[in-house]
Amino acid sequence: MFKVLRDWIQRYFSDEEAVVLAVLLFLAFTAVLTLGGMLAPVLAGMVLAYLMQGLVTTLERLRLPGTAAVGLVFALFMGVLVVFVVVIVPLLWHQLVTLFNELPGMLAKWQSLLLLLPERYPHLVSDEQVLQTIEVVRGEIGKFGQWALTFSLSSLPLLVNIMIYLVLVPILVFFFLKDREMIGRWVRGYLPRERALITRVAQEMNRQIANYIRGKVIEIFICGGVTYIGFVALGLNYAALLALLVGISVVVPYVGTVVVTVPVALIALFQWGWSDQFIYLMAVYGIIQTLDGNVLVPLLFSEAVNLHPVAIICAVLLFGGLWGFWGVFFAIPLATLFKAVLDAWPSKEPVVAPLL
Repeated sequence: MFKVLRDWIQRYFSDEEAVVLAVLLFLAFTAVLTLGGMLAPVLAGMVLAYLMQGLVTTLERLRLPGTAAVGLVFALFMGVLVVFVVVIVPLLWHQLVTLFNELPGMLAKWQSLLLLLPERYPHLVSDEQVLQTIEVVRGEIGKFGQWALTFSLSSLPLLVNIMIYLVLVPILVFFFLKDREMIGRWVRGYLPRERALITRVAQEMNRQIANYIRGKVIEIFICGGVTYIGFVALGLNYAALLALLVGISVVVPYVGTVVVTVPVALIALFQWGWSDQFIYLMAVYGIIQTLDGNVLVPLLFSEAVNLHPVAIICAVLLFGGLWGFWGVFFAIPLATLFKAVLDAWPSKEPVVAPLL
């Protein structure tokens, strides 16, 4: 037993750079797990600055001075942030409040429709099954109402946190963009001098994660925007709220699309019933999802590392359970990091005794 363990350690941890990389990864994951809540504005600022770094680099290649490039990109970021806070957030909040107020009416209508099922299909559905389903739905609605009441009572601390984010994150984004080279030199000063393995993994991950995160943000905006236009053109209620859900659903491959289809179909059924308008809406929604999966994703992620669907689902479950939404968002980049480390990890081939 000890010999097997000793041989395994000798094979995979005999290289000093590999040990240093393992320690750095362990410290980074531990810091995020333990201090992630307190350092959330800093992490959000780093992510946003990382997303905008490509645009700054592009402007610098066009012979624009570094300070001017940073200022222009930051001004664009602040403009998008102001539009989001002033225009989009009030619209989403209004539709969310309206939906919450109409939930009892929706529940009553669906209850009346469910009660007709035993009369039409007595061999498939019984009265007891319908009543049990209604009780389950009422229980879920009650839980949602309790959550909404708790949320409203605790909204003051949440508003304080939002204000902190709105003030601190833009400041952090500006300084991360402006002083990125100085911060990079400071970080490299604490790394070992012999860091060929760390540099190779960092370069690979910089290329892969940059492509993925920027591509995913573009996909969210395109899918959400096109869906909103389609829903508004067809006259669907809560178009902005549902379009936001569709945009966010692309973060979770495979699962997100299936989950978001349910509220889209239910709200359309409540509004139009089994009519031609409902069929048109679902057809448009299906076309958007098909174009996203077969056209947009291959264009945006042509250079991304291919991961097996099982690996993607496992990464989403694991990191989502650890870090919530941000864990789900970064599940694929973190899985890619794990794969890149495994591919670059040095190992000594086991010595095989020669045959006599």
